[in-house]
Amino acid sequence: MLEHNFKKKFGQNFLSDKNLLTAIVKDSKAEKGDGVLEIGSGGGSLTEILSQYTKKVVSYEIDKDLKQHLLSLELQNTIFRFSDIMKCDIKEIESDFEDKYRVVANLPYYITTPIIFKFLTQSSRVKSLTIMVQKEVAERIVANCGTKNYGVLSVMVQFYGKAEITRYVSRKMFYPQPNVDSAVVHIEIENKYTEIDKNKFYSFITGCFSMRRKTLKNNLSHSFKIKGEILDNLFSQEILSKRSENFSLDNFIDLYNKLKDYI
Repeated sequence: MLEHNFKKKFGQNFLSDKNLLTAIVKDSKAEKGDGVLEIGSGGGSLTEILSQYTKKVVSYEIDKDLKQHLLSLELQNTIFRFSDIMKCDIKEIESDFEDKYRVVANLPYYITTPIIFKFLTQSSRVKSLTIMVQKEVAERIVANCGTKNYGVLSVMVQFYGKAEITRYVSRKMFYPQPNVDSAVVHIEIENKYTEIDKNKFYSFITGCFSMRRKTLKNNLSHSFKIKGEILDNLFSQEILSKRSENFSLDNFIDLYNKLKDYI
């Protein structure tokens, strides 16, 4: 293990087990001809295996203290970018790739949702995201309607593609050891709803879940200032009295199509 002053502010918990790292690369479905964007180079253990399995790796690392170590690995088909990827424009990021690419990342909790939405909403060239996240977040990502974990993140991931938990990872596999277990989630991008305004739909879903314990009618009235009589004319009381957690993606799309002129 490299000598490194691990920084809590960056959520640094590194993996070194080669069998696990190889399994994560296989979970990503990355192949020899693929370009891969890695978010969080860390100690370079996953980067090294990605470079062996794929055509090109572009790896972003926010901690410049790791620069000397990472460059010393001399990985043949790998470019390291020592920048905060959340501050980088998507066009700048994608200029390193000639074609579509896959994202692979071991994400700290504080950046998980922003990273997912950055690439789902801003890119049309991502083939998939394979991300190591806290177990609880993974279960929110793949949650189905009617469950306690189901929310904005679940709906929007379903809107963009198909998500599955490919494996659970014990906290004991990391150094330093975090306080929670993790899981690997693979999201295969499908782009099924190209006719729907993505940003407007995201705003709609966010509004529907703005107050989880309230009914759909209350949330729509509160979030979008839609008058009650308009909602009563468009929908039955059975629909309006439900909570948003009880609507599937298809249900939300039907609701959105009837309400998009009011949002």
